[in-house]
Formats: sequence, C-alpha cells, structure tokens
Amino acid sequence: MTTSTLSPSRPLLELPKLVWALAATQFVGRAGGVVRSFLVLYLTQAQHLSPATAGTVVAAVGVGDIGSQLLGGWLGDRIGRRNTMLVGFVGAAVALTALGSADSMPEIWLAAVAVGLTVELHRPAGSAAVADLPASQRIRAFGLLYWAANLGFSVATVAAGILAQYGYGLLFWINVTASLVAALIVWRQVPETRPAGSVQTRQALLPVVLRDRLMIAMMAIHVGYFTLFLQTFTTLPLLMTADGLGPATYGAVLALNGVAIVALQPVAVRVLAGRNGTAVSAVSMLLVGAGAALGAVSHGGAGFAGSVLIWTLGQIGIAVRFGDTFADLAPAELRGGYMGLASTTWSVGAVLGPLAGTALLGLAGPAVLGSACAIGGVALFAAQRALAPALRRRTG
Repeated sequence: MTTSTLSPSRPLLELPKLVWALAATQFVGRAGGVVRSFLVLYLTQAQHLSPATAGTVVAAVGVGDIGSQLLGGWLGDRIGRRNTMLVGFVGAAVALTALGSADSMPEIWLAAVAVGLTVELHRPAGSAAVADLPASQRIRAFGLLYWAANLGFSVATVAAGILAQYGYGLLFWINVTASLVAALIVWRQVPETRPAGSVQTRQALLPVVLRDRLMIAMMAIHVGYFTLFLQTFTTLPLLMTADGLGPATYGAVLALNGVAIVALQPVAVRVLAGRNGTAVSAVSMLLVGAGAALGAVSHGGAGFAGSVLIWTLGQIGIAVRFGDTFADLAPAELRGGYMGLASTTWSVGAVLGPLAGTALLGLAGPAVLGSACAIGGVALFAAQRALAPALRRRTG
C-alpha cells in the first residue's frame, strides 16, 4: 500500500481513509459506551447487589480488560487486524446483551469478564493497523484516534446521565447498537493492513519480548506512569470532598479534562509531531506528577482545576507519542502483540493506581500523597530520559 508522506504542517484531511474509518469506530464505540460508567449503579439499584459485590463485578470487567489487550494483539497478528476488530465489536454486543439479561451471580460475573475481554479487543488491533502505516503518518493517525475516542467519551458522559432516567435497559441497548455500528464500519471501510507474508515469518511473541530489554523497560516505565496518572481519578473526588466541595464542583472540575483534550489535542499533534519523542514523553510524565502533586495539596475549586489542567497537558503529550513510540519498537510481524502489550500497561495501571492512591491517602494523608506524586513524576522523567540513547539507536 502506498500513501503520501505527511509533514507536520499538512492537514489531517490527507490521512488515509483507513485512519478516518478507525477514528469513526473509536467515536461511535466511545459515544455509545454508556454502560460501563453506570455499571455500579445498575448493579446496586436494578440488580440490588451490595456495593461490595458490585465492586467485584467491576473488578471482573477489569480482569477481562487486561486479557483483552493481550488477546487482541495476539489475534491481530494471527487472524488479521480487521477480523480481530470485527470479533471484538460483535463479541462486545453479545457480551453486553448477556450482562444486561443475567440474573444469577455466576452469570453476571461470567458476562462481566466477557465484556472486559471484548469491549477493548479492537484497541490493540486498531493500533497495529495504524502501526502498519508509514512512520511519517503514525503520529497524526494515533492523535486523531485518541481525539475521536475522547470526543466520544465526552458525549457518553453527558448522554448517559440523561438516558439513565429512562431505565438502565436503554443504556445496554444503546451500547449494543453502538458496537454493531462500529463493526459495520470496520466491515465496510477498514481493509486488512497486516504485512504480506507476516503469517509465514511470524515468531512467537513471548520469547522475542523476553529478549527485548528495551521493550520491557518501556513497559515498566509506562506501568509506573499509568499508575501515577490513573490514581488521580480515584483520589481527586476524595480530596475535594474532604475540602468541603460537592459532587457538582467535582464534575465541573473533571469536565475540564475532556474539554481540554478535545480542544488541545489537534494543536498538540501539530506542535509535537516533529519533536523528540523521548523528550515529549519525559516532560509529559513530569507534568502529570506535578499536577497530581498539586491536586493533593490544593484547596478550593480553582486550585483543583489548575491541577487537572496541568496533568491533562501531560496526558495529551503521552497520548500524542505513545502509539508511534511502541510501533517503532515492534517487529513488523509482531506489531499486534507489541501494541497489545503496550495497551496492557494502561490496564495494569488502572488496577494499581486506585489501590495505591487510596491506600497512601488513607494511611499517610494528602501531603505524603502529593510528595509521592512529585517524586514519581521526577523518577519517570529521569527513567525515560535514560532510555533516550537506546531508543535513538533502535529507531534510527
């Protein structure tokens, strides 16, 4: 497949149709992904489960989500990117239908794991499809996908709160429909991009990764980053409540995150596309640490809003360079597996972050949490910069 080379100043409209089709699936999937945000309320109010039991169901979804990143990457290298995305979206529709109709706890837990395994199965396969593009197009392509996903998420958070008033069953059917529409887009608009001959030349993923010390180091750094970053979504409401601020203020402050991403992400892609990727990632991790530290010691809505804006800038910087950085590390025949492993760092951080953040806040207080976030940001910055020479040699 031949495509034109993009310079940082050329418009997003010149990206291949494949990228726009993938962006459409991201938007539709996220905009229609209204069940997960309200899953706890559905389980406690409609299914009459205790909060603790509902928590185990949400955890089951998280366990499935970790597996989906590995499975999606593995399938993407074996049955193709397009087929894996189709399996993921159609499978998600089936799993969501099962979860919405399950009555017994074994059925609910099984359906919850299935939802986790399928809802994000498309992500590593889609990332591998973008990684199959020429290197000059990847940054803009990954940026567009991230922007579309966040725009869809912003739509979902607003719509779900309104639609939930008409019953949780409606949320399930909307989510199922969105998954099927996304599958239709893939079926009609997404071609297969897996490199020709990769099936015959494919190596086993695990032995290659275990020998790839640079990949292992990058995964470790990003697990640390996502742990630091994702703990903010758990500790921020607790910190604001302790400061006497109500849910409305918390919602307004958190909304700044989505607004800033939608507004600034396209600008960030243009500004950062030509910059050194390692430097961008390192500074972004430092910003996230600084923003999280500020949030831990802030008082008043303005202080918390400032902290959110700071770590959102870091979040955007990581998002701009995350996909193409790991794509550059991946052998052509193992791009799906490598992108799946890269996505797994987010899933692991989503488990560790809330646990570590709430434990540190509860045991040691806001000041120690803030200090830990600041130290974590500096440590991640130093670790990422230390890998710069190896990354230059690998990608040069």
